[in-house]
Amino acid sequence: MTKLSGREITERAPQGWVYLLGALRTRLRTGDFATGLALVNTIGAAAEAADHHPGLDLRYTYLDVVLSSHDVGAVTGRDLRLAATISELADSAGVTVDATGLTVLEMALDTPSPERVGFWEAVLGYPHDGDELKDPAGKLPTIWFQRSGDEEPRQRWHPDLWVDPSEVRPRIDRALAAGGTLVSDAEAPSFWVLADPEGNKVCLCTWQDRG
Repeated sequence: MTKLSGREITERAPQGWVYLLGALRTRLRTGDFATGLALVNTIGAAAEAADHHPGLDLRYTYLDVVLSSHDVGAVTGRDLRLAATISELADSAGVTVDATGLTVLEMALDTPSPERVGFWEAVLGYPHDGDELKDPAGKLPTIWFQRSGDEEPRQRWHPDLWVDPSEVRPRIDRALAAGGTLVSDAEAPSFWVLADPEGNKVCLCTWQDRG
């Protein structure tokens, strides 16, 4: 299977799906647990038939779905096809497919020595993957190590919040209204750097301009 670009994915994805941090995602607004559980079983049967299995996270009033092709390490046409099938199953069950507000959090450690990750690998129990440590279960945030200077004082940790491009401007507006500042948009639309009133930074990240 061929890895798809962010633009290809967003242009071809079914309505209500978004591309965040290497995966196609949505939220099925089930309204109650029983409806969600029934939908899990229906999706599971379709996934078995397709021999391609999504990540499913069932909660009381919604079901989160994550799709990527693990053999390729990216989203492929196989994921788009299964997303379309899941959307059809949700529609048949009277369930809304709506990714509004979906976000993925990863944490960046700014360090002059990103190759020295052994301490965090030992403490977290994550496997080492390049400049990242990833939770094998996919539940906790990925930790990645960003090379920085060693000037003091400096912020060691900052969150990277992955959002759909349509979510960026409203979030920036709300952050500014809450007393924050826009530190830099030099790398937009790949990411924007914001800071809270005390100067703590966060990046709003999207798939755009990432190859």
